[in-house]
Amino acid sequence: MADRAAAAAWDAEYAAGRYRGEPPVGFVADIVAAARAHGLGAAEGLYIGCGSGRNYVPLVEAGLDLVGLDISGTAIDQLAARRPDRRASLVHGDLAALPPGRTWPLVIGIQVFQHGCRADAHAHVRAAQQRLRPGGMFCLRVNAVGTDVWPAHETTETRPDGGFTVRYLEGPKDGLQVHFYSGAELDALFYDGYTPVLTRRLHSTPRTPAGPGQWSQWEAIWRRH
Repeated sequence: MADRAAAAAWDAEYAAGRYRGEPPVGFVADIVAAARAHGLGAAEGLYIGCGSGRNYVPLVEAGLDLVGLDISGTAIDQLAARRPDRRASLVHGDLAALPPGRTWPLVIGIQVFQHGCRADAHAHVRAAQQRLRPGGMFCLRVNAVGTDVWPAHETTETRPDGGFTVRYLEGPKDGLQVHFYSGAELDALFYDGYTPVLTRRLHSTPRTPAGPGQWSQWEAIWRRH
């Protein structure tokens, strides 16, 4: 039910024009640079949560051959219309929609591994890690503690390492849970079997006048042993 609710929420957002015309996040350039530096500049990869292509398209235009995966059918349709040449590489669904056992040398997730409670978010990361080949790179951008959480919400869980989850009470994510990672929490998920390529860093973005404060994300790239 939660997955269906999230898919429906994102379908509505993309139908209303979410991300339309917005430039890619700066992290895209870091992914491309790291891929080229490690001999993966033209590699096949998996982009989880590709959306309508805000970041997917520039990554492909930079030479990466990415399978795009998203739970929003509306987003996939918009991306396919934008880049019909990539239609065969676009998949509507979650990780279970991919061929069992299929792995890639590059896995990318930008603002996607934060949906659901802590256990759900961690399980999503772990499942994505299983799609990465040894020697491959995992590129991640995800909600960070320190964010001025907005709009109205309630905190549903907190942990000693500082991570917390909220349930939104209004706005586009009304009724959905979203997790915010602490640095220690994120490091623990990549402690065993991974070496940093781009050391975890904090990126903060001031909100537009419609919202107060700022929104923070962790950005990092790891290589699997």
